[in-house]
Amino acid sequence: MKLGLSTYSLLRAMQSGEMTVLDVIQWVKEQGGEHVEIVPLGYDLVETPELIRQIKEKAAEQGLSLSNYAISASFIQEDRSEFEAEIERVKEHVDIAAELGVSRMRHDVGFLSPKEAGLARFEKDLPQIIEACQRIADYAAPKGITTSIENHGFYVQSSERVQRVIEGVNRPNFKTTLDVGNFLCVDEDPLVAVKKNLPYASIVHLKDFYYRKDGVDRRDGWFKTANGNLLRGAIVGHGDLPMVEIIKAVKEFGYDGDISIEFEGMEECRQASKMGMDLAHALWDSI
Repeated sequence: MKLGLSTYSLLRAMQSGEMTVLDVIQWVKEQGGEHVEIVPLGYDLVETPELIRQIKEKAAEQGLSLSNYAISASFIQEDRSEFEAEIERVKEHVDIAAELGVSRMRHDVGFLSPKEAGLARFEKDLPQIIEACQRIADYAAPKGITTSIENHGFYVQSSERVQRVIEGVNRPNFKTTLDVGNFLCVDEDPLVAVKKNLPYASIVHLKDFYYRKDGVDRRDGWFKTANGNLLRGAIVGHGDLPMVEIIKAVKEFGYDGDISIEFEGMEECRQASKMGMDLAHALWDSI
């Protein structure tokens, strides 16, 4: 197992101007990380392509691998020309992933509100989602890249919907970026869901949440799940996920790939990310 960090975890420090993505890479190394997951929020690799080479060189200089490249995407357009344009846009990011030298890339497939994301809509959109993912996976395959979808966005978030897409795409280089916390956004038991989707995982995100069912409006930092419960981002191991049991399940399954800490809570992002990395390492070693 190699433990690292998603650059998304330090988004606030990048947005404030305190850090650049190159600073993040060095910071991860200083905290004992072994890889960095590149999520272009707080920086733009399309508008500033010179960053691609700089990121690759910085990671090599620090002895870190670039584990995954993750972007947003949506393939649920009604207009066919917009659908085609989105596929071409994602292919451009596959080219960026190849330039970075990563072997894994996550792209989304669509975002809807919980009210819109019902089963009937999913079944209607599924053929189009599968087509897009197949075409992108086929484009990525000669470049040595495995593409994936993550369980987020309310629409394709439950473990079974993720599996439906993966099995429908039916490509050896198409899997899932398995985020252990995001299943709670649709109120699915995270331990059960993790165990169900581990066979499909290309990379694992460790993320934690505080989860409340009491209906109290806690305002800042909290958001509603698909069924009206409440979530707030937490330091890994500090929230309500059964993190010990989840890490045990991942380890006992035999997963020995990259694990990324992903933090999106209210605490100071560097301190929180370091605490999460340290605790994850300790838990993994103790099991």
